[in-house]
Order: sequence, then C-alpha cells, then structure tokens
Amino acid sequence: MDLMNPQYLLNSLVYSVLGVAVFWLAFIVIDKLTPYDLWRELVEERNTALAIVIAAMCLGIALIVASAIHG
Repeated sequence: MDLMNPQYLLNSLVYSVLGVAVFWLAFIVIDKLTPYDLWRELVEERNTALAIVIAAMCLGIALIVASAIHG
C-alpha cells in the first residue's frame, strides 16, 4: 500500500508539471532559434519532413527530462 502514499502522489504530480514545463520551454527555445516559424510550417504548410524532425526532437527532449527527473 506504499504506492498510494499521498507524498508519492504529490511528488509525481509536481515532477509531471515540472517535466511538461521544461519540455515546452525547450520547444519554445528551439522555435526561436530556427529561422522560420515552426508552428506555421507544421499547421499551414503541412511540412511532413519537418513534422518528423520535430517529433524526433520532442522524443529526445522528453527522454532527457524523464531521465533527469527519474534518476
């Protein structure tokens, strides 16, 4: 019954929010560093190659954030 400890649940919630915040901050920084608007390219221009690159970048950032929080 240790898994239902309120402290563990609170820690999970805090780390989840922190991880999402770091993920979005990293995406915004990368968006600002690129010479064009990533969101417009993805949504309006439907650039599939860019979408695949952004998806790989998102997975990489998510792995880094998850391993930093977990370990």
